[in-house]
Amino acid sequence: MSSRVLNEKAPAAVEKTTDSTRSSSGWKTVLFNCNCHTFHEVALQLTKAIRCTYEKGMHYANLVHYTGCAVVYSGARERCEAVAGILEDIGLRVKVEQ
Repeated sequence: MSSRVLNEKAPAAVEKTTDSTRSSSGWKTVLFNCNCHTFHEVALQLTKAIRCTYEKGMHYANLVHYTGCAVVYSGARERCEAVAGILEDIGLRVKVEQ
């Protein structure tokens, strides 16, 4: 009888852990377009923030320019906030959201 109680509690604990893991990694950093930075400046800052190639940074810079905004990083909240902080260092407009 006690093993049945343990078996009933175990799946609930696993489900709860899975749900909290999903919510903690479902964050994103959104970069918004502005007319105060060059494509080169944005691409360079993206290489620092998200550790990408200059070409990938230019891709994001173009995407943001033509669409108004783009998700440039997804992951854990703390990392998304760190990416946003690096982008904000040169005055880029960013938002971290879930």
